[in-house]
Amino acid sequence: MAVPKRRTSKAKRDSRRSQNMKMRAPGLSVCPHCHEPKLPHRVCPNCNYYDGREIVASEA
Repeated sequence: MAVPKRRTSKAKRDSRRSQNMKMRAPGLSVCPHCHEPKLPHRVCPNCNYYDGREIVASEA
């Protein structure tokens, strides 16, 4: 079984873990049709519009 030759330093350990610290919530944009927050470049989940057109037909 492989055994480490040297102890991993705190800087090496923490720099490896720092990738998880960079994760953050995605930026939201405002839908121009219904003014609800939505992810950019995606169909609005509230009104089903994208680029001024209705993409997904509403059941209502």
